[in-house]
Amino acid sequence: MWLPILFLIIGLTLGVLTDIRIPDAYSDYLSIAVLAAFDTLFGGIRAQLEKNFDDTVFLTGFIFNISLAALLAFIGVQLGVDLYLAAVFAFGVRLFRNLAIIRRMIIDQKLLMKFRKK
Repeated sequence: MWLPILFLIIGLTLGVLTDIRIPDAYSDYLSIAVLAAFDTLFGGIRAQLEKNFDDTVFLTGFIFNISLAALLAFIGVQLGVDLYLAAVFAFGVRLFRNLAIIRRMIIDQKLLMKFRKK
């Protein structure tokens, strides 16, 4: 449990202390990659809370989501259409749905623990 927190702190520290700029040409791809990463992360947290987490599904889902979204963005750039917005919308909907389910599960677990103590 401490290893992800350690690397989160290291990543945030490096992000704040360095002055790395992403070119505008890659901003669409980066936004999709970040959303796909968060979607996969919260999907994994949800699966862990539901006690059906599978690391193979987690990793292949992450790779597939990023690849499909990047391909969609690339095709959109070639056609001159903002197709990446479809991936942003899809990942955004899934992200908020997973967050809502995680929140409900945590609240239900806390309430269940509270009722068991009484």
